[in-house]
Order: sequence, then C-alpha cells, then structure tokens
Amino acid sequence: MNTNSVLTLSLILCYLSAQQYCYAGEADVLCEFLKTRRAKPTSIINHGPVAVEKQRSVAEVIVPQVGSKENDKISALPEQPSVVSFDQYAGYVTVDPNAGRALFYYLVESSGDPSKKPLVLWLNGGPGCSSLGAGAMTELGPFRVNSDGKTLWLNQFAWNNVANILFLESPAGVGFSYSNTSSDYTTGDEKTRQDSFTFLLNWMERFPEYKHRDFYIVGESYAGHYVPQLAQLILSHKKTEPNLVINLQGIATGNALLDHETKNSGSYDFYWTHALMSDEVHEGIVLNCNFSAETTSDACKEYISQAVLSQGNIYDYDIYAPLCNLNANTSLPICGFDPCSDNYVNSYLNSAEVQKALNVRGIPYSWVPCSSDIHLGWQDSPDTVLPIFQELMQSGIRVWMYSGDTDHILSVTTTRYAINKIKTPVKTPWYPWYFLDEVTKCSLHFTSTILCLQEYHVCN
Repeated sequence: MNTNSVLTLSLILCYLSAQQYCYAGEADVLCEFLKTRRAKPTSIINHGPVAVEKQRSVAEVIVPQVGSKENDKISALPEQPSVVSFDQYAGYVTVDPNAGRALFYYLVESSGDPSKKPLVLWLNGGPGCSSLGAGAMTELGPFRVNSDGKTLWLNQFAWNNVANILFLESPAGVGFSYSNTSSDYTTGDEKTRQDSFTFLLNWMERFPEYKHRDFYIVGESYAGHYVPQLAQLILSHKKTEPNLVINLQGIATGNALLDHETKNSGSYDFYWTHALMSDEVHEGIVLNCNFSAETTSDACKEYISQAVLSQGNIYDYDIYAPLCNLNANTSLPICGFDPCSDNYVNSYLNSAEVQKALNVRGIPYSWVPCSSDIHLGWQDSPDTVLPIFQELMQSGIRVWMYSGDTDHILSVTTTRYAINKIKTPVKTPWYPWYFLDEVTKCSLHFTSTILCLQEYHVCN
C-alpha cells in the first residue's frame, strides 16, 4: 500500500485522541508521529527497511565511561515502602563520548535470588516516550505513584518478581537521556538500535555479572520497531563474534506497531466488534477501503472519519476505563490501575529529591513523559517490521507477540492480523488464560494482564 495512503488512514484514526490529556502520552505521540511522518517529502524519510550502518566490532563499541556500579546504586527512592527486598540502580551510560550522548537507565533486580534470574530489557515507544515514566512507574515496575505525586506503593504484579528488569530511556532526548550535540535529536530507527546496542555492551562492562546471562528484549507501542531491530543487530554480531556477552534468548512485543496495513484493517474491525462504530459505517469501510491498495478513495476516507467521530472520548489504553478527571476527582481505579497515573508520575519524577536519588545529571531536570523533539525529527521508519520477525524466528530465539484485549490505539486485532500475515505454523493451539482459577478479564494499559494468543514459531 502507498505510504501516504496508509498514514492518511492512521491519522484519521488518531485525530481525537490527543484531546484527552494534559500532556502527550504514548498514544498521542504515535498519532502525532504518523502525522509528521506523512507531511515530510518522501525523499527525506526512509519508509523501507532500515538502512544498516557498517557493522563495528565489539571493541569499537566499548567507549570511555564516567560512572560506576557503586555510584549508581540507589539507597532508596523518596517515600518508597519501608520493606523492599531488591536492589535498584540508576545512572548514565555514554554511547558517544565525542557528541556527549548518554542514555539513562533504571535497573530493578529481582526480589528473589537475582543471580539466577534472567535479564529483561524493557523499551517504551512513541517514538520519544520514557521507559521510566511509563514502563517502570505505571506498568510493570515495582512501584506505582500515589495520587499525591509524592509517595509510592508496591506493585504486586511487578516483573522483577521473576526477572531482573532494565528500563532504558532511548534514544537520547527521551526522559533523562541527553546529548550535548543538538543534531543528535534528529534520529530514527537505525541510530536508535545502534545506540541501544552500544549501551548494552558498555552497561555490561559496569555490571559484568550480567554478561552471558539469559537476556530478553521486550517493549510496547513503537518499540514494535525497536525490539526486533535491536535483536537483529545482536544476532548479526553473534555471527562474527560468537563470544558476544549479550546472550539473547528471545523477544516479546505488546500492543505494538508492527505493520501499517494490519494496523488499519485490525483497528476498524476491533471498533466494530466492540460496539464503537455502527454496522453501516463498518460496512462502508469494508466495501470502500482496500488497505493494501496504492490509493485511498474519498469514500473510504469519509467512512473512516465517521467511524472516529462517532466514538467520542475514549481512554486509549482501555476502552472500558474512565478518563482521568483530576478536577472532579471521581476517577476510580479499574483492575488496580488509575487512569490519572501519568499525572502522578509526572509530579514525582520532576521532584529534585527524586532526581537526586535517581542520580540524574543537571538537577533540576525538566522531565517530560514524551519528547516532541524526537518524534518530530524522526528520519527512518519502515512500513513493516514483519520480515525481521520472520528472520528472528528462523534464528531459533523465542518470539512472542502479545496484546491487551481492550487497548484502543494498537488493538489485539492488529496483532492477530500481523501474526496471520507472517504465516507461520501453529504448534500449540489457542487456549484460555487463567489467573486465580478464572479466565482473565482485566487486561489494560498494555501489560497488566494479557490475552493469550497462540505461540508461533518455526518448528524444528
């Protein structure tokens, strides 16, 4: 399908979502990114496969560092619960000393025997959104922020119950990551994966106990690009350097942007099956929209506009959750998640005391959940990363695509359609996912719980 046509449809989908929040979240940024991407001349942005840079050796990737494991250790975050059974670290890893480019990380070790647990790298998307603010503080991290914006409570479903979790704010310009060279904020898929690879190797020099440890890469939203691209680069190095210290075992993407064609077709089917559009509008889309065609008809655009306008305001991460309303103070947590959590995190991470505990440079630092400079300056972004997934499946590592089943922007049907497009055999048929002896019903904000799809991989 023609790129401009795909993005036109995606933009109509996203038109209303940016009106719901005081500041941009991941869903808003994804919509704005698609808008900006479409407005750029085709000659400026690479819509095809990632343009691979000449591969450097591991020795060339190791660069001089300022920092140490000991100095990065967090004694305690301000107002964290009194009983914490795991170690935390935060700080910077330089990825380009000449440009002064450094990426910020937050490591939460496992609460049970971390030396025997795998290492998981978590990446949020956008592009340009913080893995600390979203992933660590509102999704899978050990703490959540209370409504006062100052105190923390323990997340009983935190992923560090079973693994060591490394949150990376990437690329430079996101969260607390930065560069002393302003041109670094004009970036894209390829530069991001190169910097992430450089980060990992240098971070493991600081934390050598994680060298050769079982390693997984997981992410959501636009990290549907970051995750497979970084995995592809790691495996490429593994071919020429078999003793590579990064022991990649698998990847996973949740509610991820994987393929523009299936994003569009899957979104409208999701809206219709969840009573978010009328039968007439859905039928109009089916009859007039060909998401793999080179052009988009005026009739198709009209029906899509009707579909979006008829939905009203919906919380992007869970169609059944209430919107955040701080003034009315009537928002109730749904399945343990408060839709106003982003506001609480924003207050907490902009506290000078919190930033000092996190070893942030340049305090007070104006932290924002998503950086507009990043997505506005994004250069290369392929229309699909599914060929990379196919390559990774052939390599023998474990590959998982999962989705929360009530997400509005990157719905479960977009993931299903992407899986179908890969056309891999089914080894284990679909089965219901149980939690506490009942099928899970509460799967919101990408990662609280997830809808179990089939496990797809190439049979050996």
